[in-house]
Amino acid sequence: MSTAQPLPVPHLTTVLSGPLLQLERHLLEQQANIEGWFRRQWQQTSAPFYTSVDLRNAGFKLAPVDTNLFPAGFNNLNPALIPLSIQAVQAAIERICPTADQILIVPESHTRNTFYMESVAALQDILQKAGFEVRLGSLSKEITATQVIDLPSGSRITLEPLERSGKRVGIGDFSPCMILLNNDLSSGRPEMLEDIEQEVVPPLELGWSKRLKSDHFAHYRQIAKEFSELMQIDPWLIDPLFLQCGEIDFKKREGEACLAKNVGTLLTSIQHKYDEYGIDKEPFVVIKADAGTYGMGVMTASSVEEVQGLNRKQRNKMAASKSGANVSQVLLQEGVYTFETWGDDASVAEPVVYMVDHFVVGGFYRVHTRRGPNENLNAPGAHFEPLAFAEPCTTPNHSMGPDANANRFYAYGVIARLAMLAAAREIAEYK
Repeated sequence: MSTAQPLPVPHLTTVLSGPLLQLERHLLEQQANIEGWFRRQWQQTSAPFYTSVDLRNAGFKLAPVDTNLFPAGFNNLNPALIPLSIQAVQAAIERICPTADQILIVPESHTRNTFYMESVAALQDILQKAGFEVRLGSLSKEITATQVIDLPSGSRITLEPLERSGKRVGIGDFSPCMILLNNDLSSGRPEMLEDIEQEVVPPLELGWSKRLKSDHFAHYRQIAKEFSELMQIDPWLIDPLFLQCGEIDFKKREGEACLAKNVGTLLTSIQHKYDEYGIDKEPFVVIKADAGTYGMGVMTASSVEEVQGLNRKQRNKMAASKSGANVSQVLLQEGVYTFETWGDDASVAEPVVYMVDHFVVGGFYRVHTRRGPNENLNAPGAHFEPLAFAEPCTTPNHSMGPDANANRFYAYGVIARLAMLAAAREIAEYK
């Protein structure tokens, strides 16, 4: 009889892990207060339908660095936890559209990206297993008739052109009450979906044609403050500092003075916190497009000089984000080291936590063999390892140490849900 092997868990490789272990232990001790606080928050503000949150674990700090309201990567979740996703989907749809038995997914238009299409197939499978009829309605001008795509995993998806009749969209006589967007609208709000009577989830206003990361992290800052008062901790331990430059044109070299000034200010603020906690590390800043995703338009800087006189290659890299959208606003975010590693070669890793409604349903580690602990891992060459959730993130085992699977993931789940709550308050502003 074979003995089940424990799932692999990345480990901290830094002596600075002490304060984070203290924080994890504190979260475990305060679980009842934390869960009660979250319940009260969800009574006041409904959770997004689905969310993924990129976390960085520095050993001395655990914080979100990105929150996605149109998550891809469902195919990278641990298959053992799919039942959690199914139950959460059922709860979310019962709240949004109680009589629904049909769901229309509107995916991204890049059909040649098989990695993304694998995620769409996995999302469709979860919804179907939750008891819904699900079809994929494409906004792509290239999809003029039904198109079947066979995927490397053996899965198959069927894309159909989205149609509009009056104030409803659908496919032929398939006209569901809920439209699930898995398209971040980087190219703008599609006229096809404007002013329809069906529920569009998430709302069009939350697409990257309008949403700003700086707005999200302003909400998160307030939530981190409220939560930290409850926990009696320094909000900085869970909140990345940030500033914004609102008028910039990398190609025309406009706004460089704003960029340099704010990089200097932010580096000084980070150094003050490092001095306060005795952290012997070099502060760094991550500069990213204030609207956009897919890891595009991102650079790091450890000094003001690094952002002065950017060369053409650097400026071209920063000038455009997904779909060629011009970058005119940037978020300057405190760089959070990741001292988690994966595998025998100790590749740098960062956790990405997935939630449906207000439930944590899984996640994965983004692993990069050619990047360092102070670099962006959402870049070509990254691969994904399913998070080793031995138990759901909301059920820690108090008899085990903070390094135990469920306990480390409980901390991840808490911080990810704080970011999701920030997104929920963003959404509430548009209703």
